[in-house]
Amino acid sequence: MLALSTLAFCVGAQAAERYDSGKREYMDRCAVCHGQSGKGDGGMIDILRTAPTDLTTLSRNNGGVFPFEHVYAVIDGRQAVKGHGSRDMPIWGKAYSAETVRAGEHYVDMPYNMEMYARARILSLIDYLNRIQAR
Repeated sequence: MLALSTLAFCVGAQAAERYDSGKREYMDRCAVCHGQSGKGDGGMIDILRTAPTDLTTLSRNNGGVFPFEHVYAVIDGRQAVKGHGSRDMPIWGKAYSAETVRAGEHYVDMPYNMEMYARARILSLIDYLNRIQAR
């Protein structure tokens, strides 16, 4: 019985890791520059004009408080970031909008709010960034 419980726990832990939408969003959109660890050591570092921010120190650099509003503004495009270029061309660009249009095709028989879809993805990414803060 103990072995069965241990197996169930391991499978549950693997499923939680697999379905971490914030981490998946980070790996898809941010890791190329900020690195898989978030420390600014991504594969594109050699060709960037501005070194990527160490995203694990956002709280430390903000008096121990995660700067939620600033991070949200950077991700959704309201806050310009020198290293990301113009607001028309950060790495994620207009990808959220384009993807929400494609996602909306699956909701033909019910109301679908594209803004809410994009907001949920941004919030899951911010949640992940909050979880990787250095303690």
